[in-house]
Amino acid sequence: MEPVPEDLGGGLWSVPVPIPGNPLAYTLVYAVESPQGPVLIDAGWEHEDAWTALRDGLGTFGIDVADVRGVVVTHFHPDHAGLAGRVREASGGWIAMHRADTEIVRLFHTSLGHEERRSFELTSMRRAGAGESELAGGMEQPRVDPPAIPDRELDDGELVDVPGRRLRVVWTPGHSPGHICLHLEDGDRMFTGDHVLPRITPHIGLYPYDTPDVDPLSDFLGSLDKISAMSADEVLPAHQYRFNGLSGRAREIIGHHEERLAEVTALLSSRPVTLWDVTAGLTWRHPWQEMPLGARRMAAGEAAAHLRTLENRGVVRRDGADDPLRYVLS
Repeated sequence: MEPVPEDLGGGLWSVPVPIPGNPLAYTLVYAVESPQGPVLIDAGWEHEDAWTALRDGLGTFGIDVADVRGVVVTHFHPDHAGLAGRVREASGGWIAMHRADTEIVRLFHTSLGHEERRSFELTSMRRAGAGESELAGGMEQPRVDPPAIPDRELDDGELVDVPGRRLRVVWTPGHSPGHICLHLEDGDRMFTGDHVLPRITPHIGLYPYDTPDVDPLSDFLGSLDKISAMSADEVLPAHQYRFNGLSGRAREIIGHHEERLAEVTALLSSRPVTLWDVTAGLTWRHPWQEMPLGARRMAAGEAAAHLRTLENRGVVRRDGADDPLRYVLS
């Protein structure tokens, strides 16, 4: 059943904002009451239907978008940051994001256009070992404008500017370099963005596939370990539904990725195997043969992230420096 706007008590509300054409279906945007206007946690996808849902959902509780004090974005992805700029235009409020993701947003505003990005992604898949027959049809991607550049940069442990409340930043890199959770200390609730979800796990990918000195999966596992040591009466994720048991769920997700690392390791030997072949050999929600090219590109990013962690653990190594990317057991 589709969720509806909900009063969660304690000066806190949730509004489901649709993500058109995406299996996630919606982003849960939260509003935290303050004497100087509500502060939103995330804003939703940039789309007219999403804007209508956000505006009308807040209106259910007598909140006018024009009165919003600010938007705290858990991470830069478009289903979280997309509407933040429009909220700022309507309210004059601020946008806040962790400084690591703010840097990425600034880069988006000066980087390659849509066609150049698509060409780059096809080149990356060739380097991973994808065959020309797989790439022949090209890859259709929706045009997504970069999110608005934030006004404020957040750091781990600081309190967000929410008068009369104690909303503390918990830096949890992995899903993005600057992903944050937010602990509402005066209600003992934890907003987890995409970091800890009740039934699924977020995408952890390495892009480009051989980026040096970056290990997003190890970052993610460390962030899960960090959050598992914290307590909260209720967990409020950005997707699916609220739940209890933050520590237990975080440990479950760690276990899932350790199993995935073992699955990747089992596909390797002393014979070099391309990144693309490793990816194709893994278990996915849909059979590899049925996955569209865009999904295969993301799957390769996830496999690359797991291989990087295994490299750093001394389990596997890259074979040579030439393309395509190949790996062997150490």
